[in-house]
Amino acid sequence: MKTKELDYSLPPELIAQQPAKNRSRSRLLVLERQKGLLTDTRFDKIGEFLRKGDCLVLNDTKVLPAKFFAKRRTGGSLEGLFLHQQDNAFWEVMLKGLGKIKTGERIQLMDIAGEKFCCAELMEKKTEGKCLLKVEAEEPAQKTLEKIGFPPLPPYIRRDTDLDQAAEDRLRYQTVYASNPGAVAAPTAGLHFTKKLIEELKHKGIEFAYVTLAVGEGTFKPVTTETLEEHQIHQEQFSIDETNAGIINRVKKTGGRIIAVGTTSVRVLETAGKQGQLSATDDSTRLFIRPGYKFKIVDAMITNFHLPQSTLIALVGAFAGLDTILAAYRHAIENHYRFYSYGDAMLII
Repeated sequence: MKTKELDYSLPPELIAQQPAKNRSRSRLLVLERQKGLLTDTRFDKIGEFLRKGDCLVLNDTKVLPAKFFAKRRTGGSLEGLFLHQQDNAFWEVMLKGLGKIKTGERIQLMDIAGEKFCCAELMEKKTEGKCLLKVEAEEPAQKTLEKIGFPPLPPYIRRDTDLDQAAEDRLRYQTVYASNPGAVAAPTAGLHFTKKLIEELKHKGIEFAYVTLAVGEGTFKPVTTETLEEHQIHQEQFSIDETNAGIINRVKKTGGRIIAVGTTSVRVLETAGKQGQLSATDDSTRLFIRPGYKFKIVDAMITNFHLPQSTLIALVGAFAGLDTILAAYRHAIENHYRFYSYGDAMLII
């Protein structure tokens, strides 16, 4: 399949720079995929489109304050993204300006106020802007990032080092049910839920199950190959425990719909699902869902609006039909929906 088939034109002003003032009052576009019918509504009315016995599957990963800043001894500024920790002192990171730095060079990590925090040594350069730093901090990475890190917003959301804005983003670029730290990007479909809305849906008879997928930097990686088949999709770690696998299996068996909240939940369910059943699993996935894929577990999904020529639009195109999805996107653009991570949502049923 040609990658250009996933393309569409988006006016830049529709890329959301701020979240909705109230999480659940963002707009919701409901797509009935079999009929191609579209309904414009609001996210807090999503219960009108769900049935008693349905199950919402949410990704409970927690976003780390993974973006940080550093300085070279020459005074040059650097921007980094923490990926994961190897042993105690070694961090794998992405570093802008890496080409200018030599292996063995020491840099200064800055705290959120712009003051010197600790030194780090460049130990190894890897591919795609990644490198290995030896960080001379007294605490593990997660605690250190609390002191030096900013929310790792995607590059199309414009931010500087404003601390008030960073504090707001720490709150809003995180789901209200986040509990397992490790992600460097948010599972954005879940950002629309409030604790109040979750309780209302439970009262209506909607079941909830949780999986964990540590969203990695690859979620933002564009498809640059001419065809989708040539693209190497990113690997991400995930887990699902016996209790939540049991909830999903029971709902599936009794005829309820499994509604994945976000493409990350879709990848977990479709990776772990064997012959329509789930087992407790702790593994990694490179599953690339694209048009032609046959879904085993997911009956419906909640998702945000995705970048053109991305693996995520390929996934929703596989679920609803690519022509149907692109028609829905045109409707959303004509009606001034807000796009991408801080934007509005779709329910595809």
